[in-house]
Amino acid sequence: MQKSFIPAQRRKEIQEYLTTHRAARLADLSTMLNASEATIRRDLEKLEEIGFLERTHGGAVLSQRLSREPEYKERLLDNPDLKRIIGQFATTFIEDGDVVFINGGTTATEIIRHIPPNANITVITNNLIAALEIDHIGYELILLGGIYQPTSHSVGGYFSNENLKQVYADKTFIGVDGISLKYGCTFPTSAEAEVVRTMMGRTRGPVYVVADNNKWGTVSNYQVAEIEKIHRLITDAGLDIPARESLAEQSVEVLIAGDDVDR
Repeated sequence: MQKSFIPAQRRKEIQEYLTTHRAARLADLSTMLNASEATIRRDLEKLEEIGFLERTHGGAVLSQRLSREPEYKERLLDNPDLKRIIGQFATTFIEDGDVVFINGGTTATEIIRHIPPNANITVITNNLIAALEIDHIGYELILLGGIYQPTSHSVGGYFSNENLKQVYADKTFIGVDGISLKYGCTFPTSAEAEVVRTMMGRTRGPVYVVADNNKWGTVSNYQVAEIEKIHRLITDAGLDIPARESLAEQSVEVLIAGDDVDR
């Protein structure tokens, strides 16, 4: 006979499982702990109340807190291959004649790196790395003014936002530090968050979030958008099925980098 657990033991087992796996299905936890799904659901509710996890469609994801902005060189070491694949895939949604907003960060930089040099587009960005690292840019690249943010090698503040208020974009691509059903898209600094909010507000068409699967369930200090304000999430195959289903329920189209997509 399979062992039964008291509530405290079940919750400890759930915490240990999520710490290792980051995400869990309700059905799997029910089987593992020999308890009904209704019982597991109550356990998840209790653990969500203390901020340990966030419930999703048919399961839960570990809640991860990002209180400071990592140094740019730290970010470069964090899943570089996934970021490259996501950035390259994102460029396939940029069309001839588009005016595009792209923010700072390593994943967003990969988008700019993979835009064809002679594309007939305009890119408007606060991302200084883009201008410094790319030698042959044939398209129009407009850099925002503003206060230099050394941690992210971007600019923000009053001047950046005033620049953005003079133009509209057809599409916006946003690299985020965290994405969560409950807390939406978040950043660790107010300067970057304010720039992204302005970009979104000045966009006539779709808003794309570009983020590898490790950003799912991460929450930082400043929210830029609730999850339903995002049209499409471009991510990698590591994003689990419950997460994709939860996003779909909020009308967010999940696009997996490398998949063929009918656009």
